[in-house]
Amino acid sequence: MDRRAPRQAARDLTRPGSASAPLQHDEGPAPKRLPEPDLDAYAREGLIEPPAAAEELWEEPEEQIGRVRLAFNPAEREVRVPPGVSVFDAASWNGIAIDSTCGGHGTCKKCKVRIASGSVPVSRLDVRAFTSEQLEQGWRLACLASATGNLVVDVPPLATRPKAATVGAGRQVILRPALQKRYVELDEPTLTDQRPDVTRLLDAIDDLELRVDLHALRELPTVMRQADFKVTAVVVDDTLIAVEPGDTTGRRYAIAFDLGTTTVVATLLDITTGTPVAVQSMLNKQQPYGGDVITRISATMIDPATMGRLTEHAHATLDELARAVCEEGGVDPSDVYEVAVAGNATMTALALGVDPQPLGVAPFVLSSARVPTLLASDLGVRVHPAARATAMPALGAYVGGDIVAGMLATGMDRDKRLRLFVDVGTNCEIVLSDGDRILATAAPAGPAFEGGSIRCGMRAATGAIESVRLTDDHVALQVIGDVEPKGVCGSALVDVVAELVRVGLLDGTGRFLPEEAAYEIAPKFADRLRKIGEERVFVLHQPTGSGDPAESVYLSQRDVRELQFAKAAIATGWSILTEDLGIDPADIQQVLLAGSFGSYLSPASAVRIGLVPKLPILRIVSAGNVAGEGAKMVLLSLRERAGADTLLEEVNYVELSDRPDFNDRFVDQLAFPA
Repeated sequence: MDRRAPRQAARDLTRPGSASAPLQHDEGPAPKRLPEPDLDAYAREGLIEPPAAAEELWEEPEEQIGRVRLAFNPAEREVRVPPGVSVFDAASWNGIAIDSTCGGHGTCKKCKVRIASGSVPVSRLDVRAFTSEQLEQGWRLACLASATGNLVVDVPPLATRPKAATVGAGRQVILRPALQKRYVELDEPTLTDQRPDVTRLLDAIDDLELRVDLHALRELPTVMRQADFKVTAVVVDDTLIAVEPGDTTGRRYAIAFDLGTTTVVATLLDITTGTPVAVQSMLNKQQPYGGDVITRISATMIDPATMGRLTEHAHATLDELARAVCEEGGVDPSDVYEVAVAGNATMTALALGVDPQPLGVAPFVLSSARVPTLLASDLGVRVHPAARATAMPALGAYVGGDIVAGMLATGMDRDKRLRLFVDVGTNCEIVLSDGDRILATAAPAGPAFEGGSIRCGMRAATGAIESVRLTDDHVALQVIGDVEPKGVCGSALVDVVAELVRVGLLDGTGRFLPEEAAYEIAPKFADRLRKIGEERVFVLHQPTGSGDPAESVYLSQRDVRELQFAKAAIATGWSILTEDLGIDPADIQQVLLAGSFGSYLSPASAVRIGLVPKLPILRIVSAGNVAGEGAKMVLLSLRERAGADTLLEEVNYVELSDRPDFNDRFVDQLAFPA
């Protein structure tokens, strides 16, 4: 079984005619295929123009014959690409972000653009993604829109700073950072004291045994003499990395990064006091290459040049955030001497420029569990030229440095309680500890929690419904930004399914009730059950003046199935760990929901759909951005940095792909708890 196996297993095992199809009965008759679009009819209606009739937007100079020009708005970028290249690829190659979770493979239907001038034929998937009116206005899926002629393309703005958890649960640490500064006033050289400059400086701080960085050596003679031999030595670990004129001991800063697949968070720390100065987050610039690590790894396999682009995008993201937190905190970037990065194994590999392909195919092997000490410039972060960088160590291909950082922050190796740590996301990492033994695993949950594969799904940005409650006869929606709803983010997806299960409109197998039964069991909400084509949906928000459910924000039957696949993978993971540790899930004393998604997930909804064990709600707590907290801790304390390395020896990693019973367990977890 590979990392995609749980979702495929569910489809295989529920395929009509399968020998073990326990969920087949809940689907009813096989859904009818949507009729294939009549492209000729669209042409007759004027929605499609033959490529030959495309408007000439520019006069092509003779030397550019064989290429087409694309102008992207509002980026005001003009690019030239070979004919036939997709609009999505043309944008990605030139750093123009178009929303996508599938990496441009035509499955997520989120890469929506408008062809403002020029001609792009309507594809079969365009017909399913847009209304006739939208098609007439020029809306197309960018990954399926081939640039056969010159085009002007309007790209909807991408939420580059989605709502994200920027702080998390952590522990108090003793402030003992690797970054130190020593101010010294040295005797000037004389004919009787001709010690080298380095020796003179090291003799003055003889309590430290230091190596000297080439950067420090290059600036040492000039700085010493310009400052009349009154200088500050900058030390990281056992290395002198810089010498500065005068007393600069009050300026010591470092940046902790949580390098997520979707969202990246940076925290600027004042190392002198150990306190945060500024925090910023933004969308990972690698996003156009896919919403999950498997899709991004696949992109490097399909086109080797993609590897370099992904590394460049990672560096650009980290550097932009570094600039943002320094600007917010009023700190000169040259006063930042150390950075720490906590990311999953794939994100870390891509940031380092290490080939991630072995992580995506069995037997899922890391290039290295521990990363050697780096320069911040190796990660594209422009701070002090000699600034050091630390990448958190990883337990395995799918339990990476972000989870090690999370375990460090939450003290999974120190607390004697029986605790379950769940980082909910596209790849869900799970850790179970009883204080003596620690087990960890990873479950491929898929992109549902990030809005991928969900018909009206979107990230946690302005316009996303983030919370749903069915109260009396009212559907209460909480929307990010208090604007009209545009879509559903992961926390609302869990909420609405949990609420529909609670009121009885979804049965235990995840099927919407028939119309007659729905009006009998939940008459106040039954009229929201509508049909789009042959698929049943539950309408969450209908725009004013529109009665067409296709124009509403809704939950579809397929969306419910996607959530079932995700929650079944996670539940299978923690149930296997509890069995291996020999404990009953009911005995778990605390469940920590980690990560940005876990921070906004309702514990009650998580219990109701079976995402976490059935426990009293007070035992389930949001841990927040614990990956970022762990990265901060290793910057503030050498002891905690050593503790992160020690975790690699203490944690036993359980590979779910090796379990012959995984598929059966997975199918058993698809149903919602009674």
